[in-house]
Amino acid sequence: MILMRTVIQRAKYARVSVDGKVIGKIDKGLLVLLGITHEDTIKEVKWLANKTKNLRIFEDEEEKMNLSLEDIKGKALVISQFTLYGNSIKGNRPSFIDAAKSDLAKDLYLKFIEELKSFGIETQEGEFGADMKVELLNDGPVTIIIDTKDANIK
Repeated sequence: MILMRTVIQRAKYARVSVDGKVIGKIDKGLLVLLGITHEDTIKEVKWLANKTKNLRIFEDEEEKMNLSLEDIKGKALVISQFTLYGNSIKGNRPSFIDAAKSDLAKDLYLKFIEELKSFGIETQEGEFGADMKVELLNDGPVTIIIDTKDANIK
């Protein structure tokens, strides 16, 4: 079973542009690349948004990764990323058959953003389905991949 997947990057800043215009930007916080597949539901959205908010990957006063996005009052920039489901086992051109259809993916993407905002996280977003240019100053670098397939979500 394949379920919702994210690549989370700790950022000094990040921004996203469409047609040369910046549509979302953050300073200290997280760049979240969000991939959605056919079997995803609101349960995965809620679990993953909560995990994103509470993931302790920011340094405390002793320089240990012990603080969450919520703890530091950081921001999130969320980008839909169907290519997280690219499968290139056969041939050299990736197949995206495991990525959700556009209507389901957009609905759950927007719900993920709403969920982060409901926690009080200032959240910016990309434009679903658009050709976006994403800039990032990765802090660390720290990059975490979270896949809900092992989360035992009920």
